[in-house]
Amino acid sequence: MTIAGGCLCGALRYEASAPPQYAGYCFCKDCRKASGGGFIGFMAFPAGTLAFSGESIVHTMIQDDGRRSERNFCPSCGGLVFGGVRGKADQHTVYAGSLDDPSHFKPTIAIFNSQRPEWAPLPPGLKVFEKMPG
Repeated sequence: MTIAGGCLCGALRYEASAPPQYAGYCFCKDCRKASGGGFIGFMAFPAGTLAFSGESIVHTMIQDDGRRSERNFCPSCGGLVFGGVRGKADQHTVYAGSLDDPSHFKPTIAIFNSQRPEWAPLPPGLKVFEKMPG
């Protein structure tokens, strides 16, 4: 099974050769701002299982707890596609909205629920973490 996706214009693409390690929703304020919505749906893959094509611009944010959020978006259309720096990260997050086939997104967790706005729904059946699980 190949999981593929990319940006709005198709210039930045990825293909995963293995299923995700986990998938879920992140409600942290950084993900909300980056997505323009109440959360980001994400899927985590080991770096060695993803192949990328096309250029990306990496935006890095230092979080309150010292973590680095590194997001890649297309320089042509601005579409947000994946997290982590190519060639440096051990794992990448692929944003569920970038999937060619959205049925591949099967969330099981929600993180940073403590930052979830009241108006953002929490889907039932997820394992919920108030912060980043660790």
